[in-house]
Amino acid sequence: MDILIEGLSKAYDNQKAVDNISFEVRTGEIVGFLGPNGAGKTTTMKMITQFISPDAGRITIGGKVIAKENIRGSIGYLPENNPLYEDMPVMDYLAFCGQLQGIRKNQLDQRVREMIVMCGLNEEKHKKIGELSKGYRQRVGLAQAMIHDPAILILDEPTTGLDPNQRVEIRELIKRLGMHKSVILSTHILPEVEATCDRILIINKGQIVANGTAETLRSQATGKSILLVDIEGAPRPVIEKELRSMPGITGVGLSPDHRLLEIECTDSQQTARSVYKMCVSKDWMLLQMSPVETRLEDIFRNVTLN
Repeated sequence: MDILIEGLSKAYDNQKAVDNISFEVRTGEIVGFLGPNGAGKTTTMKMITQFISPDAGRITIGGKVIAKENIRGSIGYLPENNPLYEDMPVMDYLAFCGQLQGIRKNQLDQRVREMIVMCGLNEEKHKKIGELSKGYRQRVGLAQAMIHDPAILILDEPTTGLDPNQRVEIRELIKRLGMHKSVILSTHILPEVEATCDRILIINKGQIVANGTAETLRSQATGKSILLVDIEGAPRPVIEKELRSMPGITGVGLSPDHRLLEIECTDSQQTARSVYKMCVSKDWMLLQMSPVETRLEDIFRNVTLN
């Protein structure tokens, strides 16, 4: 179920939390939604889930304008603070959530069992939620978001409190679910975004400041590609001179540790082929050639520190 956001705005008193943003999330796509604290992420997600109403703009889900429809049954939402009923056992809580979502009684027990297995809660299923660790509480929150098999998942910091192994498990679960659903994933763990998401949205001061794949954002951030190479067979000045004469190479220098040559170029793949062919033709030994990628953390800082 596709999500289309058009000119969405929301203000609290005189401060705009979300300022005329537009974007789309397609079915089968996992979109990472990033931004510093107070950037407008949570407000945007609450408007999509109909927890709050926008001041302006339109949200269309599955072709329906949500201002005129109740689409909450199509959305699974895990809020950042993950509110849970701590006195309820896990299975009772999930059954309660399923009833609220309108799951038929003859299907409810089966669906609860599926969520217990899917979210790794089997050993904890009879415990009260208040007795669980933070990581297991987060799993319960994920289970309640998915209990009704929604077409859209909106997850706000879903791996908070999980250990590294649990993060990998939940990340793989989200990736599997994302094959058939529209998923918006908000997190501060940037490597997790790269490992899980098909596309990245960055919001800052209520406005979308970046939108694209990690590769696209890197290209836009640098406007150039960098290769690190280690070549033997001639003095370094001779090698540098030969590299500078090659088409597509805009600069040659030393890496920060002075061990390798750093090649700045317009097309890393084509340059890599050309460097390889040059080394073969001159009987030089190419010991190493690897691209240098701009870190997502650096991109994030560049577009949000202003």
